[in-house]
Amino acid sequence: MSSAWNSAKTDNCDVDVVEEESFTSASAHVLIGEIIVCNRHLEKIKENINDVQQKTKNVIDVLGRI
Repeated sequence: MSSAWNSAKTDNCDVDVVEEESFTSASAHVLIGEIIVCNRHLEKIKENINDVQQKTKNVIDVLGRI
């Protein structure tokens, strides 16, 4: 990681802080890469939530027929 990075741990998530004086194009590329990875993770979580919601609706539908 670039020297522009400082990583801090909070109760809810990891926070990356970039110091302005050492912010470079390379550190911007690193940030963009991490955003892309996080976005992929969020999309997968969304898909999993949608799957669970659909399965729950199916179970409710089946139980409603009994």
